[in-house]
Amino acid sequence: MPAHRTFENPPVPPRDVLAETLERALRDPSWEGEAARVLVGAALGDEDGAFVEHWCVRVGTRARSGSPLLGLAGLCLGHTARRFGRLGDEAVALARSLAARSEADPSDVDGRALDGYDDVRSFLRLW
Repeated sequence: MPAHRTFENPPVPPRDVLAETLERALRDPSWEGEAARVLVGAALGDEDGAFVEHWCVRVGTRARSGSPLLGLAGLCLGHTARRFGRLGDEAVALARSLAARSEADPSDVDGRALDGYDDVRSFLRLW
């Protein structure tokens, strides 16, 4: 009998924990798993869209090539666009860039960036 899997959204992290965890992960890849949890928690639950956008852009512009945080930053920009109905120009350009990088080389940026950019285009009506 296959194992039953469930998914629970991660909790919204305190902002100081989010900042410390993401900065640490940008320096030390062993923190990427925890960084993913706090970034997703913020993207799905924090009530300040500008704060979430800031950290998605920071991670998406600073993470190393091949880091799972790149695709996740793009996906979380999509969540932010869906939840708040807006993103700044820099964030939209980053979502587009991460998606293009993913199409060109999925080992550089994983496919979650494509899903995120689809959400950005859909929820911001950028077709």
